[in-house]
Amino acid sequence: MPGSERQRAHMGEAKPRRPVRAARFRKRHYGLAVSFACIVLIPLTVAALYLFFVAEKQYGSQAGFTVRQEEGGGASELLGGLASLAGGSMASDGEILYEFILSQQLIRQIDAALDLRGHYSARWSSDPVFALRPDASIEELEEYWSRIVRVAYDRSSGLMDMRVLAFTPETAQQIAAETIRLSQDMINELNEQARSDAMRYARADLDEAVARLKSAREDLTRFRSGNQLVNPDADLQGRMGVMNNLQQQLAEALIDMDLLSGTTSESDPRMRQAERLIEVIRGRIANEREQLASGGVTTDGLGEDYPSLIAAYEGLVVDREFAEENYRVALAALDLARANAQRQSRYLATYIKPTLAQTSEYPREAVILGLVALFLTLGWSVMALVFYSIRDRS
Repeated sequence: MPGSERQRAHMGEAKPRRPVRAARFRKRHYGLAVSFACIVLIPLTVAALYLFFVAEKQYGSQAGFTVRQEEGGGASELLGGLASLAGGSMASDGEILYEFILSQQLIRQIDAALDLRGHYSARWSSDPVFALRPDASIEELEEYWSRIVRVAYDRSSGLMDMRVLAFTPETAQQIAAETIRLSQDMINELNEQARSDAMRYARADLDEAVARLKSAREDLTRFRSGNQLVNPDADLQGRMGVMNNLQQQLAEALIDMDLLSGTTSESDPRMRQAERLIEVIRGRIANEREQLASGGVTTDGLGEDYPSLIAAYEGLVVDREFAEENYRVALAALDLARANAQRQSRYLATYIKPTLAQTSEYPREAVILGLVALFLTLGWSVMALVFYSIRDRS
């Protein structure tokens, strides 16, 4: 017993735990609940009341369209791809149309035609959130246009879907139809500009090709008249004929000399005459070869060595042939550009006509309230976390 008592005293006995008190609201909890009501519940209630009882109903008109290009073929394929000289790619037409629909230029035109300011500012007194300010500037109207007109563009297929919101279904349909009409006018302007550019470039290329061909032919004529050579190739063939004739005569003279050497003595006058003939023929052959191959000896009355004349003539002929081929290509490109100018290469294809709504689907109260509740709750949560963080550090 004494040992066990000492052991208990040495090890010590566990103290009894206090009973846990029930949790209850404290002052900070009430403050947190009040802040949640002020930051989340009250603004959400105000937004719900405004959306369901104050906001004006809006009607949507849907439309779908795309920019189409006329299929190529026929003459373009026969010309070996010369169509690329008369028109550009259609890859960026969709992006151009997308930017045009959201541009200030289109907004001004539709405002002048349908009075956008009058329609969207008529509800300003009853619905200042979704209506347009009566004295709005063009920049404010452009910003408001991005709220009532939504355009979805699929770059892979080129399809474009548009939704227009208005306070009446007829106005929404009219705005969508006017947007499509002005978009078609813009596409027509692009066509006209492309046709004009293609024709202008083709005519300029043809004029340049004609001038080059004319210059090449004039240079060749000037060369012929200046050097008194109509066709150096024919002249060269004539000279080669002379060489061949001299070679034949030389062979005959050598044969005759061999025949004489077998029957007569070396003092025979006919032997000396035969040797003289062979010497003269060989001298003439050497002279002809020197005129054809040597750059130091000039032709009779031409003032320039014959190989240089042949090289200059061939260069001028090549220039003339290139100019003629360039002229044929430019003429074909002009004919193709003229053929393309007579038809519309791109156009706006509307696969969904502007619809006329029967019921109002906007504003979408559930979606808006959900987003408002989400952002208010996130904001309140961040502020609560900041408050407790500061409180724990203090």
